[in-house]
Amino acid sequence: MSVPPHLAGEPVRAGIPEHGRIPRYYAVKTQLLALVQELGEGAVLPSERELAERFEVSRVTFRQAVSELVLEGKLVRRQGAGTFVAPPKLVQPLALVSYTEGMRAQGVRPGRYLITREHLPSDRRLAADLRIEPGDPVIHIERVLLADEERVGLESTYLSARRFPELLDVFDPETSLYACLRDELGVVLVHADERLETVLATPREALLIGTNPATPMLLVHRVSRDGAGEPVERVRALYRGDRFSFVTQLSGPGATG
Repeated sequence: MSVPPHLAGEPVRAGIPEHGRIPRYYAVKTQLLALVQELGEGAVLPSERELAERFEVSRVTFRQAVSELVLEGKLVRRQGAGTFVAPPKLVQPLALVSYTEGMRAQGVRPGRYLITREHLPSDRRLAADLRIEPGDPVIHIERVLLADEERVGLESTYLSARRFPELLDVFDPETSLYACLRDELGVVLVHADERLETVLATPREALLIGTNPATPMLLVHRVSRDGAGEPVERVRALYRGDRFSFVTQLSGPGATG
């Protein structure tokens, strides 16, 4: 099998070891990637039968290659319509900007719809994060995240009910919580501790987001603080790994600006 030319930023030798012995489905996958780049965003792939014959593999082998590209967000299946070249992934900054701001910066229309709005007693870990006592009431707001009407994530936010007793009266859950905190309650988020990991969604989460439970998810844990260093929120946010990537800016110790 010929090795595709190496492109900077892509896996070296397309991920094929020097001895050339690789699973057949992976060879098909590299050929499919070249086809995806040639076709461009939104294009429909030729039929499974046609491509399996072109690549001289069984349809089972071809499906395995396609399934991996779907999981990676390179292709998207549409029921009854076929398999299409997926759009570029959405990019969310690892910074104290709202989901709304991050999407609008990319020309994407953000949206949310409410799943849960409730008061809960805090457990010990949540109480420690928010600097309240265990058992103190917290506000829990759970929302599905939308990008141009597509479901792309699920976010749970916890805040002290005693600190923000009026929050649920003034907050529209279809809008930005950060904007509400700033404009209605005079609270500006200044610092945050954030951790990012990969997980699989639970059955409930996969159903709410509308994704395959086998799709890798990006899980963000965040505790945000105001200018005085007081915790304001704890967030657990899931983002579809096939639709999102994250970006941040790094500076060395000698950076001046």
